[in-house]
Order: sequence, then structure tokens, then C-alpha cells
Amino acid sequence: MKIALLGYGKMGKAIEEIAKNRGHEIVLKLEEDISNYELEKMNIDVAIDFSVPKAAFKNITTCFKKNIPVVCGTTGWLDDYEKATKICKEEHSAFIYASNFSVGVNLFFELNKKLAQMMNGMDDYKIEIEEIHHTEKQDAPSGTAISLAQDIITENDRKERWQLDHATENEIPIMAKRIDDVNGTHTVSYKSNIDSIEIMHTAHSRQGFALGAVLAAEWIKDKEGVFTMKDVLASHL
Repeated sequence: MKIALLGYGKMGKAIEEIAKNRGHEIVLKLEEDISNYELEKMNIDVAIDFSVPKAAFKNITTCFKKNIPVVCGTTGWLDDYEKATKICKEEHSAFIYASNFSVGVNLFFELNKKLAQMMNGMDDYKIEIEEIHHTEKQDAPSGTAISLAQDIITENDRKERWQLDHATENEIPIMAKRIDDVNGTHTVSYKSNIDSIEIMHTAHSRQGFALGAVLAAEWIKDKEGVFTMKDVLASHL
């Protein structure tokens, strides 16, 4: 499979290593404006976008218009998500966005939903999410933390939205910390005066994220539509 890497930072390099080990070819490593490249001449099967928020929408939609499926893990651009999916459908292309491609994190998402269902109605427990990432991460809170909060809100009758740092009674506070050389730790806490319940996911390297992105790219090739990582995992678990 011929892959275009849109964004060639640490994640891009990790994806490149895993993709090559799985027999794929990297035909483009993008670190600048996507319009400078004649994509149709490269015979790209799938593009994987781990760029920056300000570039993601243009990268993604340009690929759709060239009939190139896109796997995107860039966060911080989701105000344009609905527009991107509309263009994807109009162009009969394919798209997977995930705030986190790690298989372990996606299992953690399912665990978080189940715990939220069980804790709904337990009014004595205060909910809090903490995320810790490396200092180079540009957005806060992380897309993964936002996904965790949104899943809790769906299952909780009292919570209506999330808020960074400080929150009101009907909001979930997300505490975002930036520490050198941390690949990503997410903790969901339910705390009362009697006890506390916590679930946590800690990433030890970028390899889990990179592998998940490559699995998603393999899965989406030759498909049409808008998908999630749950669709990918259903074929692997």
C-alpha cells in the first residue's frame, strides 16, 4: 500500500517505521502546504494526517477531492469536522477520525462508557478527568480527554458539558498538565467523601498510536464513507 504522511513529526516518523515493517511504501512526507504537491501522480492509496490543527482541514479535504481516503489523528480542528465529513461524502471518499488510535485507549473508551453508566445517579461522587502530555502538544485539553468527557456526558443525566480546569455543578472539569517526555496519561475519577474510584490509561510510547493509525489505513483502503476506530477494531478484536 502507498501511504502519504501529512505531518512528519514524531508521530509521523513512528508511523513510517511501523508502516514499512508491515510492507507498505511511504510516497509522501508532508511538512508544508499540501497544494505544492501533485497528489494524483503519486498513486496514493491512503493518507495519514498527524499534522497541526491549522493545516488539518485543508490536508484532509484536498485528499478527498483527489479520491484519497484519509486517516486523521490531528486534534484541535474539530470545529470543521462536520464540513470535512460533508465534503468526504460529496466526493465519495473515505474518512476515519480518532482522537486516539491506540487499541488500548479505544478499549479504555469502552470501559469509561460502562463505568459512566454504572455511576449515573450516584450524586455523591464528583467526576474529574486529568490528562498529562509532553510539553510539545499544542492543544489542551487533549482530544482523548474530550472524547472521555463527551462519552460520560452521554451517559450522565446531570452533566451537560466539559470545562478546562474549573467547572460548575453540571460540568466535568478536565485538568490538563504538560510535562516533558510524557506520551499520554488519562485518568477518570469519581470521588466522594467515603471513597474514590479511578480508571487510568498510560501510554509508554508512541508505538501504540502509530500501529493503530496504520491498522486504520489498512482497513479503510478501497472503502467509501465516514468511519470510526470502533469500526476498525471490530475486525481485529
